Amino acid sequence: MPDHLLDVDQVAVILGTTSRFPRRLIEERRIEYVKVGRHVRIRASVLADFIAANTVSPARRRVRLGVAA
Repeated sequence: MPDHLLDVDQVAVILGTTSRFPRRLIEERRIEYVKVGRHVRIRASVLADFIAANTVSPARRRVRLGVAA
């Protein structure tokens, strides 16, 4: 089954931002997009990959042995 194409407003809702942020990602060529005539669409899988690539894992806590507070 082919990927769903999302418009800028749908992407903004998924990301929890205004529509300006996905438009900036498109303008700066930081995310892959599809032109359908004059409309711009983003594949759902591309958005999922973008989210995964920009997810920051928590740092592991360093434990110091032998250090008194």
